[in-house]
Amino acid sequence: MKNIDSYNHVRGESIYVDDVNVREGTFYAVVFYSPKGHGIIKNIDYSKAKALEGVERIFTYRDIPGENQIGGIIPDEPLFAEKDVHFWGQPIALIVAKSEFTARQARRLISIDIEELPIITTAKEAKEKGSFINAPRSFNLGDTEKAFEACDYIFEGETFSNGQEQLYIEAQGAYAEPLENGNIKITSSTQGPTAVQKTAAIVLGLAMHNIEVDVTRLGGGFGGKEDQATPWAVMAALATYHLKQSVKLILNRHDDLRMTGKRHPYESIYKIGLTKDLKILAYEAEFLQNSGAAADLSPAIAERTLFHATNSYFVPHVKTTVLSCKTNLPPNTAFRGFGGPQGMFVIESAIAKAASEIGISPRKIQEVNLLSENDEFSYGQIATKVEARSSWDSAKKSFDLEKLEQEVNDFNNNNNAFKKGLSLMPITFGISFTNTPMNHARALVHIYQDGSVGISTAAVEMGQGVNTKMLQIAAQVFSIDNKKVKIETTNTTRVANTSPSAASSTADLNGKAVLKACNILLERLKEVIAEEHKVEKYSIEIIEEVVYINNKKIDLTWNELVGKAMLERVALSENAHYATPIIHFDKTTEKGHPFAYHVYGTAITITTIDCMRGTYEFDAVKIAHDYGNSMSSGIDLGQVEGALVQGIGWMTMEEISYANDGRLLSNALSTYKVPDIFSVPKTIEVIPLETDGNDMAILKSKAVGEPPLMYGIGAYFALQNAIKAFNSNYKFKFHAPMTPEKVLIGLYE
Repeated sequence: MKNIDSYNHVRGESIYVDDVNVREGTFYAVVFYSPKGHGIIKNIDYSKAKALEGVERIFTYRDIPGENQIGGIIPDEPLFAEKDVHFWGQPIALIVAKSEFTARQARRLISIDIEELPIITTAKEAKEKGSFINAPRSFNLGDTEKAFEACDYIFEGETFSNGQEQLYIEAQGAYAEPLENGNIKITSSTQGPTAVQKTAAIVLGLAMHNIEVDVTRLGGGFGGKEDQATPWAVMAALATYHLKQSVKLILNRHDDLRMTGKRHPYESIYKIGLTKDLKILAYEAEFLQNSGAAADLSPAIAERTLFHATNSYFVPHVKTTVLSCKTNLPPNTAFRGFGGPQGMFVIESAIAKAASEIGISPRKIQEVNLLSENDEFSYGQIATKVEARSSWDSAKKSFDLEKLEQEVNDFNNNNNAFKKGLSLMPITFGISFTNTPMNHARALVHIYQDGSVGISTAAVEMGQGVNTKMLQIAAQVFSIDNKKVKIETTNTTRVANTSPSAASSTADLNGKAVLKACNILLERLKEVIAEEHKVEKYSIEIIEEVVYINNKKIDLTWNELVGKAMLERVALSENAHYATPIIHFDKTTEKGHPFAYHVYGTAITITTIDCMRGTYEFDAVKIAHDYGNSMSSGIDLGQVEGALVQGIGWMTMEEISYANDGRLLSNALSTYKVPDIFSVPKTIEVIPLETDGNDMAILKSKAVGEPPLMYGIGAYFALQNAIKAFNSNYKFKFHAPMTPEKVLIGLYE
């Protein structure tokens, strides 16, 4: 089935926050933020800004009726700075005016005096100074100390992976409207409507039922709108609370870049030990996570790094530790993969280092250490329905790896100015929120008198095609035409107390709730037929909107059946709840079963570098991917391709840069490079693994949003191998992204 939103997208008819019709008299807001990375506020002069014609009011922390707090996991982040500032770009005030232009003019008229304090910008410096968000976390399996004594090879090293800007096409924004009885409606570009609702209620000192949050759709999120969409929505609501008028707050691109958090940079050290037969016997890693100035989602992201620290490999002795380091940067936040890519990059670097020192291909180490059925992860979960080896073997066989390697070797032997590199990247990625209570969802399904169906869930459509999948479920259960099903906007009044659309769990959780609700309604309709025809319910089927009893068509259509049910006062609405079974995790022992299932796959990446310039292109990425039993092959393929390119961008060109004073230097598309059409691999081939899927996935169709991003890590190592082919003295380094400048240095060092 095609994505149901495609038609509106290409015609420009899809409605985002900025497209919502505004009320007459709507005010427009702009945020005034700190021009320093760390310091004490000595004085702020708002007088000139307030005097500007068209300025309605300027709000600060003093205007907050409830709590000046937006921190989620840890309450350590104020909505507006009070006495001190902790990062360049920290919100201090909200300017509300009759136009956005006037508000921006007013912002330039505000003067501020800040007594500057020392600034920390790197995780390593934060560790040295004892600046942390929370206590460290560690996962342990076996006994690494004893295991290293038994190793024939031991290698140690350091890695660095930079941050990454989400760069969603639609910038952060919200529109707040006053309703009757002091209630407020917020239309927000958020992945977490309940988080917006809850935080707004706390800040405004209201009950959650006083706040309605509606999400039409997002123009991209990638994790950047899971937590960090909240402050802008709350600011708009605060202004509406006081002014009793609608307020619109849409960040422009520059404000969005400088005021929001990114993917976490990591500075890590590793130690890996192998036997003579290349089995990884022991592995240790310490991850220094640059969390920024407040916790945001850093503790949860750090946890997921530990969950994915050994990637697709079984290591019997593991000790991994993560430290969330507090720095004077904007609080870093969720990004597709949620800490998993940072962990995987380290072990792949360790393997590459070991292979280089031993003098063998990395794939020899990778291949002999792949997960097998019933292997134990470092967090205690036993691996089941493992597809690590089958994906590896499928990639090797389907794409003829030996032939590809020979072609690379032949090219390199016959060319001096250009060199090719090849790498393999297996992935194993767990699916579920690692915070167990978040693994649940609700769905409200209405069957209307005319046979049409309306569906409300907590699933936020942000380009991943979840609306289409929710529609597919209902249409399939009822066996009705797709056009009879409508997917409503995501709204906290219709579906309350929801988890965000994140963790690659949106389709699974919300889809399971839709499936449950639809099946309950179907059973009610079958009872109507069973009662009238004196037959058992199991003998009844609805096929293409016609009723069958014992495989025989009867004179009763879907629409007529719904009409009968109405006359007999049968409930045609259902609010179903789904909670993922079997998952659990004990943080006191750091053991449990946190994931519903894992997604597997293997990518082969081939690159060509220009040895004169240091530039490169990716010839091909060939992937064997574990879709399970895909509900929508077109949508899922699009997710794989998009995630892959985003991962390549992170590994090769997207370089977040801050000055020593905490100012963002990569603050525009002229200074922050993202993949364009010329950066995309010339060929992307994706073949599905032949599997039965997993019952924990919706209709056995496995999650596909995050896992493919990790295929992009293979790009880094393909480039390293190409450099090595030109410069035999090149010593592998693990400092991502691998920009053309770094490639050029590596070629001639």
